[in-house]
Amino acid sequence: MAGTVARITEISARSDTSFEDAIRVGVDRANETLRNVSGAWVKEQKVEIENGSIVAWQVAMQITFILD
Repeated sequence: MAGTVARITEISARSDTSFEDAIRVGVDRANETLRNVSGAWVKEQKVEIENGSIVAWQVAMQITFILD
C-alpha cells in the first residue's frame, strides 16, 4: 500500500506592498529551502502602521511539503 507523508512548518513573511506579495515572498523562500512544497495555509495577517499609514503587510503561514 503506497502513501505519502507530509510535514508542516510555520513561517512568517513580510512585504512592503501587499498581503498577496507577502504570501508570494514566503512561498518563494520556502521553495528555496524545502523540497516538494505542496501547499500553504495563511493563519494570520497583520499590518504595520506608521503615522496613520500602512507601511508593511505580514503573514504567518503553515507550509506543507511532502517527505522523500
